[in-house]
Amino acid sequence: MSSTPSETTRQIRQLVERTPASGKKRRIGLLAIVACLGGFLFGYDTGVISGALPYMHMPLQAGGLELTSLEEGLIGGFLLAGCAVGAVLGGRLSDRFGRRHNIMILAALFFFGALAVAFAPNLPFMYVARFVLGLAVGGASTTVPVYLSESAPKEQRGMLVAVDQLMIVTGQLAAFAMNAVIAAVQGGPTAVVENDPSGTYESGASVSWDLLAGIAGVTVSDGNGFAWRWMLVVCSLPAIALWIGIRMMPESARWHVGRGELKEAIGALKRIRIEGKHDVVTEVAEMEENRRQEEKREKLSLKAGLRVPWLRSIIIFGGTFAILQQLTGVNTMMYYAPRVLMAAGFDSQASIILNVFTGVASVIGSAAGLLALRRFGRRQVLLVGQVILTLSLIAMTAIFLFGINPYIGLDGQVSADIPQFVPYLVVVVIVLFMLGMQSGPGPVMWVMLSEIFPNAIRGAANGFAVMILWITNMIVTVMFPVLMDGVGPVFTYALFAAINIFAVIYYYIRVPETRKFTLERIEWEFREAGGVIRLR
Repeated sequence: MSSTPSETTRQIRQLVERTPASGKKRRIGLLAIVACLGGFLFGYDTGVISGALPYMHMPLQAGGLELTSLEEGLIGGFLLAGCAVGAVLGGRLSDRFGRRHNIMILAALFFFGALAVAFAPNLPFMYVARFVLGLAVGGASTTVPVYLSESAPKEQRGMLVAVDQLMIVTGQLAAFAMNAVIAAVQGGPTAVVENDPSGTYESGASVSWDLLAGIAGVTVSDGNGFAWRWMLVVCSLPAIALWIGIRMMPESARWHVGRGELKEAIGALKRIRIEGKHDVVTEVAEMEENRRQEEKREKLSLKAGLRVPWLRSIIIFGGTFAILQQLTGVNTMMYYAPRVLMAAGFDSQASIILNVFTGVASVIGSAAGLLALRRFGRRQVLLVGQVILTLSLIAMTAIFLFGINPYIGLDGQVSADIPQFVPYLVVVVIVLFMLGMQSGPGPVMWVMLSEIFPNAIRGAANGFAVMILWITNMIVTVMFPVLMDGVGPVFTYALFAAINIFAVIYYYIRVPETRKFTLERIEWEFREAGGVIRLR
């Protein structure tokens, strides 16, 4: 079709008048809530492990898995390896078969993966099950933001994609709360003594595993180490709601236009736009004009895009953004907060319960980020949050160096002589860190990754960036317990602080402002500027 843009608009107007909505009207808010159940599952499945790990360290006879520090890291690492693969596959499959279709498949993966993890009989099975569950988490992390970004009106786009981040941290809070409830009901990790060579405990005594683990040669006959299975099985329930809910939602109109399916795009868009408030004709015409321009150019793919200078610049930027977001150390707080709190002097049960504050701070921070993105630019929100979390990492380093290390004995345990307020300073710093992270880099990265890539490769390029994110997350997750045991908290958090000082400088220099632009305008600006990201 060689018609001019005005002729195309007239043709689309006629088509819009003839084409009814493809199904029942759905409010964009409802679509966001349903799609963001994928984010909730993402959050629950990644956060629940923090409370489960202390029980998994217990002996097999007590219901645990006898984890070492390396195996503890691998429990998280296999999930994140699956996330990396799932992000790439999710992006490609959503480009080929549709965003909505992909989310339906992910709901099934969430359900069966969660059950497999909860009933894993041994570590090898656990690793495979965590990898499968990771496929669902990774797929959701790349598909849901794109689906929301493409479905939302431009004035609501930033807020709705940020809702996904809010649902992720809400899922994590739900996981921490469930862990705390189970820990309160079951008690912290405890085991029944079978034989204690030290003579401290009689046979048949039920003792906290924190105390027994330090006794050489102790054996146990029973315990409450099975509690981690209850924590993990709950993950399967929201997956059912996601599968049912997404079936009632329309496919992305932009995905239909990319396939030349104008009638289907109009029908889908009419289901989620308010008549008299949103101009469907103009919106579809802009999508169609962008598609026509793409047809005139070389056919884009992710591999081909890396050979095009302006696209390569954007893809590299997206990957760097993803790496730096994970090098904040956020997931060391999410997966290992109880371990950090135990290093600060709390027992395992108190650490699991106090971890709820981490989840509450995440939700508050994410809600603040959502509101901030409605009022301020992406760049401003990002920089403020990044500065807060960087200062928190510096404070964490100082607390361990000056407040905790002087009270660590030869046995590696924190002395009872430590001032009582010092361990609580660690809780305060974790809360401040999560407020900064979840109000800044957390939502902004997901919003911007859903915006900066061209429509023709949006799913694949977003999947690539998210794959890089999950690989970085996996490396940090596997290495954190090893670093904590090997070089200690001071060096570990000093390293994270140094990296994030660099991140503040990088963001100030490189991050564009995309708030006021449509997705098509963002693509045009990047193309015209040769990939130099100058939007402000």
